[in-house]
Amino acid sequence: MNRRAFVQSLCAGLGTVGLRGALHGATPHFAPRAKHLIVLFMTGGPSQMDLFDPKPALMKYAGQRPASVDLRTERVTGGLLPSPFAFKKHGRNSVEVSELLPRLAGVIDEVCVLRSVYTFNPTHTPARSLIHSGNISAVRPSIGAWISYGLGTENQNLPGFVVLSGGASGLWRSGFLPAEHQGTQIARVEPVPDKMVRYLRNARLDAEAQRRQIDLMQAMNRGHNEEFGGDEFLDGRIQAMETAFRMQFAASDAFELKQEPDAVREEYGSTQFGQQCLLARRCVERGVRSVFIYYGNGQPWDDHQKIEKNLRGRCPDMDQASAALIADLKRRGLLDETLIVWGGEFGRTPVSESGDGRDHNPYGFTMWMAGGGVRGGMAYGATDEFGFKAVENRVSVHDLHATILHQMGLDHEKLTYRYAGRDFRLTDVHGEVVKAVLA
Repeated sequence: MNRRAFVQSLCAGLGTVGLRGALHGATPHFAPRAKHLIVLFMTGGPSQMDLFDPKPALMKYAGQRPASVDLRTERVTGGLLPSPFAFKKHGRNSVEVSELLPRLAGVIDEVCVLRSVYTFNPTHTPARSLIHSGNISAVRPSIGAWISYGLGTENQNLPGFVVLSGGASGLWRSGFLPAEHQGTQIARVEPVPDKMVRYLRNARLDAEAQRRQIDLMQAMNRGHNEEFGGDEFLDGRIQAMETAFRMQFAASDAFELKQEPDAVREEYGSTQFGQQCLLARRCVERGVRSVFIYYGNGQPWDDHQKIEKNLRGRCPDMDQASAALIADLKRRGLLDETLIVWGGEFGRTPVSESGDGRDHNPYGFTMWMAGGGVRGGMAYGATDEFGFKAVENRVSVHDLHATILHQMGLDHEKLTYRYAGRDFRLTDVHGEVVKAVLA
């Protein structure tokens, strides 16, 4: 059969049949508690002892440098720096939360605060890669790609892995996994879909003409694979083109924030982060598997100086939108099946930098989870008396990944991919599910 005949026959068979069947309806290892994942990533590393991990000893020993805090950090640091913020107990189990976060304090009974997370690198780029992919290397697949690979998508008209970010990054890469599992970036969230997704609508061709054009192009691509052998990058392009075509119609609905009542939009706030959180809710209720939100551009939580001023300016926005997301999902009956994870690549030091800032701290910091079968209204683990090192019920980044996958119905030891002669997994040879935080 020559090329022209092959293309004609394949086009006749394609019609409007979707090309993402391989991604749809994958079977989890066991019954999942969560169907969707939303990650709220505070780029730069938020300060645990100013937000969720109160340390009265910082005031008692202010300015001093005991031996227990003489740990290696990225920059030169001074004495202990007390938090200027008051903490109060909230919820049925009296979880302590900073005055900076009154709205999150109001939904703390849905939140599990992990006070004993630790990682292995004090520098932004490798630490960020580690918390996304389980490895400091910039080539491993991200957790969102692993989930897409393991579970597929519930909506063939939208990407299975959506990234809401204002900056370019490889954190949502698919690595050695098939290319179709890479995250789809929406660089800026606005109330109008056309401003979020470039070229969302075709101004020259109607839907029927576009369908014929794509079917022809896909047939040619598949014909190339028939002649020259499989190419996973071409397969990924085939999937991406099909998704892009379908997104013209699905995204116009899902990304239209103006469909939301004024009261709901006000609940989230009009900031970029507020709109991102609202869009995340709209995505998961339409079957998007994973949504990653990156707070701001650059490294907004990297407070090497003026930390009090910076947190007072930044926290109201984050607090309002994060709490609204939890409350809104619960109202709609979606919180039980949606796992929310909040945190950064590491925390901050209890010792000062530049007099009024804090340096990077991988030894012990706070993250939190909500929904998705996680026990709410609790604080798990502990750091030392100054908040520098995780000392009780320590949770490594691999433990965190194992727990997230477990709630999604995936066994982190069985979710593997054969590459370069061996089986790889997100947690490598590490990781244990933190069962104590599960409902």
